Amino acid sequence: MKNKQNRLNAIRIIISNERIGSQDELLKKLYAQGFELTQATLSRDLKQLKVAKTAASDGSYIYILPSNPLYKRLSKEKQSYENQVRSGFVSICYSANIAVIKTRPGYAGGIAYDIDEHELPSVLATVAGDDTILLVIKEGYTHSEVEHHLENIIPEMRTL
Repeated sequence: MKNKQNRLNAIRIIISNERIGSQDELLKKLYAQGFELTQATLSRDLKQLKVAKTAASDGSYIYILPSNPLYKRLSKEKQSYENQVRSGFVSICYSANIAVIKTRPGYAGGIAYDIDEHELPSVLATVAGDDTILLVIKEGYTHSEVEHHLENIIPEMRTL
């Protein structure tokens, strides 16, 4: 069994050098290199590496790393939109103790991972999809306090 750091490096190399379109495809490549892991472990690894899925020129979807220029597509629109594209953050709205954070496609997992890693005092839990994060707010915290905590992770929230 190989260690986690070796596995993460192997994932980086595979995604950088090959067109990988699914976790199953990536699992097979890792198995071929001697790594034994489950789909759930791979999913956590992809989240930790902040891997995103993007449309390729042929219309298929492929995994890319944050260092890939495609990961941070720049727009010719106004500066505030450029900041949103770089971070992936689009908006946040609330309903009682729940916040819904909208992101660009493929960014929700990475942002939710960052929120979880910071162990914010106002955040009970996050659940991420492709472009949406469901954030559960701890009792006793206001929406403005949550936003203040999130600004350290998502600087673009300061412009709201």
